Formats: sequence, structure tokens, C-alpha cells
Amino acid sequence: MSSSLPLTEHQLRIAHGALEQQHAQRKHLVLALTGAHAYGFPSPDSDLDLKGVHVLPTAALVGLRMPDDHASFAAVIEGVEIDYASNEIGQVLAGLLRGIGSYVERILGPWIVSTSPEHTELAALCRGALSRRVHAHYRGFASGQLREAMQSTTPTAKRVLYVLRTALTGTHLLRTGELVTDLFALAEDHGFGHARELLEHKRVAERAPLPEATAQRWLSETARVFDLLDDALAHSVLPEQPSNAAALEAWLIALRRRHFD
Repeated sequence: MSSSLPLTEHQLRIAHGALEQQHAQRKHLVLALTGAHAYGFPSPDSDLDLKGVHVLPTAALVGLRMPDDHASFAAVIEGVEIDYASNEIGQVLAGLLRGIGSYVERILGPWIVSTSPEHTELAALCRGALSRRVHAHYRGFASGQLREAMQSTTPTAKRVLYVLRTALTGTHLLRTGELVTDLFALAEDHGFGHARELLEHKRVAERAPLPEATAQRWLSETARVFDLLDDALAHSVLPEQPSNAAALEAWLIALRRRHFD
């Protein structure tokens, strides 16, 4: 695990111990730190979102009982909240072809916790699979976050920040083909530099509600970020559909052969 991760020594120790148990149960191709730490707005009480991609033994896939293609684990260990989840590579590759941005972020994200030789190959294939289909993922996720915020009588800064982060990551990816998950690396370029106001609220406490006037102002302003996302789709550098589905399948078959036992 890299010491350059944006975590304290205590958090690193707890994460390392938690992941040792998961490494013993499955072969991870990549594990990434996601969530608020990767988005540029962690709070002292933010949990550690650890999301992975693993490969199951091929023999397990051809038997009578199909194994689970998803694993998850959540716990609070010495005051550190761990939220771990990992998806099997077959499910992930199918998701890349559909434009599932959360899988793109696990593979190409900035904070890699654990890697493998296959990860390098997977990252190249992931870049080749990027297409305008990611728009549906980012718009759908941001819309869901906004809907939850608007339905809440006490919306938090965290919820609004997630709307902005998701939509601006999608906007930048569509316009440039480059994945950037840090909101504050994106905000200035897209006219949301003043979102640092929300960061200050979140730093006070992860779950503290925004003042009513601040919440209403930001909930109204978030409509503009969806216009940016839709405009990015119309002017995207990405192809309409993935261009390397055959290469993904060939790579998966080769991987399955190497992991038969």
C-alpha cells in the first residue's frame, strides 16, 4: 500500500490490516481508494472507501455452483470506518462496455491501494473502452444524489458535493477523455470555484446539515452542472460506442486460462 495515499498513519495501518483478510480470500487485480478521499473533500470522520476488481479461479466458474461475483465488507476498526467492495473481472468488463463510471474510476483512479501486472493491461483496455455511454452513468448517479438532497429536510454539504463531483467528472471525461475525480481540480475550470464554501461546511462534520439558506442556494445552482454535462455529451471526444469489445473478450479468455486453478 502506497504511503503517498491521502491517509493518516493510523488509517493506513487499519486499512492494511482489513485488506490482508480480503487478499487471502480473492485475487485482486486492483484496489483503489475512492469516496471523499479521492474526490478532494475528506473530513476527519470520512470512511475509507476501498473498491476493487478481482478474478475468480476459472475452475470455480465452470462447476455446478456459480460463486458470487461481488464481495463486500464493512466495519469500524479502532475508530476507522472501512467500506470495502470488489467485483469480479467478468462483471467489470461488461460494465465498462456499458459505460459504468464507477468501474472506470477503480481502474484509472488516482489513489491505487493495491495493483498487479494485469492492472497495467486492464488500464490500457479500460481507456480503449471509454465511450459516450459514460454520460448515462454520471448523469444518473448525480441525479439520484440531487433527488435525495432535495427530498431531505436537512441536506448536507456532502450530498451537494457528490452531485457536483459526479457531474463534473463526467463532464471532463466526455470532453477530454481524461478521468479526474478531484472536485477541486475541476471546479475552477467549470465555474464552480466557490464550491469551497461547501468544503468548509463538510470539514466541520461529515453529517452536519447545511444552513437552510445555503442549502437552498446550492440546490438551485446545481441545475447548471447538468447543462454542462449534457453539453459535454454533445461535444465529446469519445466515440459513440466502445471500440475494443473484441480485445476485452480476448484478454478475459487469456486471463481465465492463466487462473484455471
